[in-house]
Amino acid sequence: MLEAELHDLSDDADYVASQQQGSESIMLQSDSSKQSSSSEPESAEIVYMKDNVAIHPTQYVSERISGRLKLIKQSSTLFLTWIPYKGHSTNERLSDKDRNLYTIRAVPFSDIRSIRRHNPALGWQYIIVVLSSGLAYPPLYFYNGGVKEFLATIKQHVLLGRSAEDANVFIVNDFQNALQRTLSSFELPRAVSIASSSMLVDESTLNENQERTDSGVNDGSTSVSQYHVRPRHKVHDPARDLSIQVLEKFSLVTKFARETTSQLFRENQNDGFNAIERRTHKQGSLDSLEKSSSVAEKVPDKNPVASDPTEFDKLSLVWGKPRQPPLGFEEWITFLDSEGRVTDSEALRKRIFYGGLDHKLRNEVWGLLLGYYSYNSTYAEREYLKSVKKSEYKTIKNQWQSITPEQARRFTKYRERKGLIEKDVVRTDRSIAFYDGDDNPNVNVLRDILLTYSFYNFDLGYCQGMSDLLSPILFVMGDESEAFWCFVALMDRLGPNFNRDQNGMHSQLFALSKLVELLDSPLHNYFRQHDCLNYFFCFRWILIQFKREFEYEKTMRLWEVLWTHYLSEHLHLYVCVAILKRYRYKIMSEEMDFDTLLKFINELSGHIDLDPTLRDAEALCICAGEDGAARIPPGTPPSLPIDGGLLYSQQDDVL
Repeated sequence: MLEAELHDLSDDADYVASQQQGSESIMLQSDSSKQSSSSEPESAEIVYMKDNVAIHPTQYVSERISGRLKLIKQSSTLFLTWIPYKGHSTNERLSDKDRNLYTIRAVPFSDIRSIRRHNPALGWQYIIVVLSSGLAYPPLYFYNGGVKEFLATIKQHVLLGRSAEDANVFIVNDFQNALQRTLSSFELPRAVSIASSSMLVDESTLNENQERTDSGVNDGSTSVSQYHVRPRHKVHDPARDLSIQVLEKFSLVTKFARETTSQLFRENQNDGFNAIERRTHKQGSLDSLEKSSSVAEKVPDKNPVASDPTEFDKLSLVWGKPRQPPLGFEEWITFLDSEGRVTDSEALRKRIFYGGLDHKLRNEVWGLLLGYYSYNSTYAEREYLKSVKKSEYKTIKNQWQSITPEQARRFTKYRERKGLIEKDVVRTDRSIAFYDGDDNPNVNVLRDILLTYSFYNFDLGYCQGMSDLLSPILFVMGDESEAFWCFVALMDRLGPNFNRDQNGMHSQLFALSKLVELLDSPLHNYFRQHDCLNYFFCFRWILIQFKREFEYEKTMRLWEVLWTHYLSEHLHLYVCVAILKRYRYKIMSEEMDFDTLLKFINELSGHIDLDPTLRDAEALCICAGEDGAARIPPGTPPSLPIDGGLLYSQQDDVL
């Protein structure tokens, strides 16, 4: 859609900047004696230029960063650049340093795997450029149109073909080979969209016919004993649906296939990184490390996984503080005044960061951590909010409950979402007593909340993985309405993980790669050499916040630590780095390729020690300091403040 149809640019600062700078880039097309941009190759010809192409670091259009997109031809090589305007951004909160994080400086098309085009019914066209490494740049929005001309220009200079699987994906150097063509189109947005819509477990997996015991009924309160896991046969374990399927899809890229498509997956050899030296320690040394370490991971006897704790012990002793006992009721009330206000939210968050919460307190404190309640709210104000929000929840829920069968036959989107939700909830945490058993009412409540959320946030709807995030919240809150609004608050932070353009996941994987590069450059270089730089093996960690990596109780403790935002709102990325560093020796000494690494990461599930991991993540976050924060692009999820009481503030005018 053309910009003129939606947005008047006459008073747009970015548009004015583009007009003022219009003649500058044309200088490159004259003679080589004139000064060229530092972002463009010398003696280059501009074959395409488009002004007012923007990225959106946040969900707000007003905070976009606009710039100039160019295609530059030098000799026989085509380059892509996007440079943000200087001094004219509509987003005054971002510094030049922040804007430079997004700058695309002369990327050769030999390093680009594909370009995905998006033509929304409402809004602006945009593209996503995916590199051969699997990482992608943030979406580039064409405020004045021009995507068609952009692709047409590329086609004049490089081989560009449509993907056989998706007409909106254009493969660079699309050789006429079915295997190459399929693998070339295998990028993160496609993989995740599959996970969100069609990557469902076969219907046969639902017909397990397992013997189940009495269910834990939702009576408004939750017993801590109900998250104890009951023994299950592992043949058809329904608790490993989404993540395993997504990652198994990636694992189809076998070593043979990757070798046959090396032209598409290969990194640029002149990238400035030297090859790392292989470690040659004998297995005996590894064994002695395992025995001597007091923080070695607990692993199954059948497939032992050795950690590499030596450097972490030194790091944690300096920075990482020991964990404390969970915050109990007697200590909790010392943080409150006589009317129930939290007197020092930072001290409270710090205490929870180092010890978590006693399970009996979670029902009261999670709403504060998630921003459902304000820290400054009183007991009475929180009770009032509950009643107001309960009524609002019933109104939203009635929207889908009132749909008649006749209406449903004409409401395809509703039928699709309802069917997907009903399939997912019967596979979510059924080994937990709270959700165990046939006809468990808590499973029905889980379904109702997800359906209601799909009407509350109709644009996002429902995607696989959301049931994993809701399950512990319903278990803790006990009440359907309270669980819904706490889930809404969580999705305000993690919703970008499930966006169709997957910008949220891309930005987090990109930030993770930068943090590993900063904190463990040999491991990062190893991943680079072994075509693992996309960090897809960390995909499920980030998507559902380590839900499948720890036991249920430890997952809840990890989440409340992450929700404090005490050291960083992106502590989950440092947790990823901590786990990778802990096993770096095994990864590198065994020379794991992508498929082996993917299998290894999957097998870590359930065998990661939480307390040492949190200590390591804290140490890494402190050591990284401002350098680490600068490597995380602004707007990377989760990116909401926690002190605002966002849902509560909406009712301030009522009180």
